[in-house]
Amino acid sequence: MTGPLLNKPPIEFYFDFISPFGYLGSTQIDAIAARHGRTVDWRPVLIGITVMKIMGIKPLTETPLKKDYLRHDAPRMARLLGVPFCPPEQKGGNSLAASRAFLWLKDFDEGLARRFAHAIYARRWAQGRDISDPQSVVEVATPLGVDAGELLAAIDSPRAKQDLKDAVDLAVGKGVFGVPYFIVDGEPIWGSDRLWMLEHWLSHGSWDRAPPMQSGAQ
Repeated sequence: MTGPLLNKPPIEFYFDFISPFGYLGSTQIDAIAARHGRTVDWRPVLIGITVMKIMGIKPLTETPLKKDYLRHDAPRMARLLGVPFCPPEQKGGNSLAASRAFLWLKDFDEGLARRFAHAIYARRWAQGRDISDPQSVVEVATPLGVDAGELLAAIDSPRAKQDLKDAVDLAVGKGVFGVPYFIVDGEPIWGSDRLWMLEHWLSHGSWDRAPPMQSGAQ
């Protein structure tokens, strides 16, 4: 696209690799943005901080009734979106190492960081494999041309830990409480089931209903 849309700010996309719904959102957001002449700023967050420590509630996967619904909902959403979905059999896990690695990569190559993010999401939610261990993160990154030693050192560095803390604090300051979470032109939109709202805003720039299509020539 050309014209004034190219001068509009990027869509802020807040994600956590540990979330299946974050994964589903990640498979769609770049294409949605491209259709409307926008770019995407990928920003990691830790829902273990926003949900458990700040909001003081259990993860949805540990909440009675809701956890059963979610196990049914994520696979069918994946089918509707036409993306692979194979959740890991083991419970738990965390995204600390992967999120630190993402921020380290983003600092010098945003495109590489995004490819890494897609690969990490695929490992976790399309292949059902672990991403918690730093070595598993290295296994994803090295085929992309990332030096294994440098990445392992970066993941464990004080700067990487602080960068992720700062990223989470920034997200919380903007009201981010779950993933996927999008902010476009100051408008917050939460959930992979609200991608249609994101599309509506990008198309119309308001929350008014879209005018009906007119048939025939005038």
